[in-house]
Amino acid sequence: MKYTYGPVPSRRLGISLGVDLVPKKVCTYDCIYCQIGRTTLQTVERREYTPAHSILQDVKQALGDWGDNVDYIAISGSGEPTLNLKIGEIIQGIKDLTSIPLAVITNGSLLCLEEVRRELLLADLVMPSLDAVTSHIFHTVNRPHPPLEITEIIQGLADFRREYKGQIWLETLLCRGVNDVRGEIEGLKEVIRTIRPDKVQLNTVVRPSVEDYAFPLTPSKMESAKTALGDGTEIIAEFEGHGHAIPWKDLEEKVIRLIHRRPVTPDDLSKTLGVHDLEVTKILDKLTKEGKIKYRVFNQRLYYEAVKRA
Repeated sequence: MKYTYGPVPSRRLGISLGVDLVPKKVCTYDCIYCQIGRTTLQTVERREYTPAHSILQDVKQALGDWGDNVDYIAISGSGEPTLNLKIGEIIQGIKDLTSIPLAVITNGSLLCLEEVRRELLLADLVMPSLDAVTSHIFHTVNRPHPPLEITEIIQGLADFRREYKGQIWLETLLCRGVNDVRGEIEGLKEVIRTIRPDKVQLNTVVRPSVEDYAFPLTPSKMESAKTALGDGTEIIAEFEGHGHAIPWKDLEEKVIRLIHRRPVTPDDLSKTLGVHDLEVTKILDKLTKEGKIKYRVFNQRLYYEAVKRA
């Protein structure tokens, strides 16, 4: 299956089956904190990057294998899913296959387009991001395709709220010294009042990112930002799942064996193991936290290597 991955443990969705609608890494942004890597095709052109029928075929097969073990189907992946011109058809097709709730994880950049807002109306949950409200910070953090303006994106989010009857969980990812400054947080609070999401979810850098100056906020700074943004704001917590049986043990062992041979990049592992980038990222994150591996940056590339025991 080329276009689905997982199920994977998600900090926001429990156990989710991921669905990729565009190739890696086709996106409207090139965010400094991205865990997948640099954008290889930055565009605002909507087209059928991946055929809808192929995606639906993969989803049908994955549901046959994992349907009982999935909390959400998550349209997300390693690019901006609303760039796929057939996203509405794909959402409808998935809804015809299953009653499992469907979430769309998007950077929100194309919600200024009426057709995109209309195509997302069938989703049970839409999870857009908004990391900045001023043009300078927006360009610093998200590095958007030139035609995109933050004022139009905010208006698109507000318009979508008026049209959409489902849940909207707005994510803001904070980078230390970049978009966590007082004026930006205050501006964000005002914008949130306009958008009226059901939840505001604060995040920070938790995995190695594209730029090494994308630093995480401390827990106390995150709490301060949460307080400043007010009611309805939560900090995205670590995954606390309910133990669905996902055969990750063998994958983890394979990852460790490869890393013990030589330093490898996440892309190396993905290609070698035939596993989606996001699955690899989550495994690497888990093994790093457990102290079994470590990472370093060399020649602007991220490498994972074994931890030498004393």
